[in-house]
Amino acid sequence: MADAPLTAAGVPRGARRRGAPRPAGGRPRFRPDPNRAGYWFILPALLLLLGLILYPLVSGFVVSLFNTNLLNRWDFVGGRYFIESLSDPRVWQTLGTTFAYTFSVVAGNLVIGTGLALLLNKAMRGRAWFRAILILPWLFPEVVVALVWKWILNPVYGPLNYLLSVFGYHGPPIEWLDSPSGALAGVIFASIWKGYPLVMIMVLAGLQAIPGELYEAASLDGAGRARSFWSVTLPGLRPVLVITVILETVWYFKQFTIPWIMTSGGPVGATRLISLDIYQTAFGSFQFGRASAIAVIVFAICLAISFVYRRIIRDDNDR
Repeated sequence: MADAPLTAAGVPRGARRRGAPRPAGGRPRFRPDPNRAGYWFILPALLLLLGLILYPLVSGFVVSLFNTNLLNRWDFVGGRYFIESLSDPRVWQTLGTTFAYTFSVVAGNLVIGTGLALLLNKAMRGRAWFRAILILPWLFPEVVVALVWKWILNPVYGPLNYLLSVFGYHGPPIEWLDSPSGALAGVIFASIWKGYPLVMIMVLAGLQAIPGELYEAASLDGAGRARSFWSVTLPGLRPVLVITVILETVWYFKQFTIPWIMTSGGPVGATRLISLDIYQTAFGSFQFGRASAIAVIVFAICLAISFVYRRIIRDDNDR
């Protein structure tokens, strides 16, 4: 059989070039739109994210509508658990403790983190070493932080009572975590020690983003350090502080690890946060429907906080 004549490009005459469209009547080829190619790359991650977030949300809400304590059957109860939870004084007391704990920790983190950031923003010898040391608490897992502070506050062999005896205290050992006020204060202090480095880093980044020309202009106008702080530093840090406060509030409103390991909600419910209440209701009393209803209420509170965050950020962008 004679060879087919070649074209100028060396391709047999009549052969279809690779990548050329098929003739009419052939099998169509799929050609993705180049302008939408990015959506195909993020589609697997998006589906995974929806599965990890959307499924637990829907599942938790569905469970809150049923009584799951019966053997091999679920009884539909509707919104009964929501009504009972909102009318339960213990739930409101737990929410009050949670708000007090969250406010104290966020305020402590804000004050300590901002103060340390202002100090570290100044030129000093060994500043890099101080930054590395002060960020160490954030690197420890919360389990480790809780165990360390539980050991520090131990009345028998804890180093805190030993230091008090060195400085002249000779009374009976102070049982820090066995009194309601001492236990709550200990949990709050441990949480602040764990959380202040994040605020310090974010505020330090915000300070370095403020132009130095603003301070020079304020100095030329006769403003001192206090006036420069209120007129230049705080307005420049406002976006960073708003984001930090909202993120810290949502995070510590759901805190579980440190209070649970240090006190398990005691004594007499002094450190019983809403997260501990949900855990004990679900896995202590096996009332999964009631626990899911309380979790949905907590989700609604956190969602309201996020709406406040979006509103404040939008107002900042409009200015």
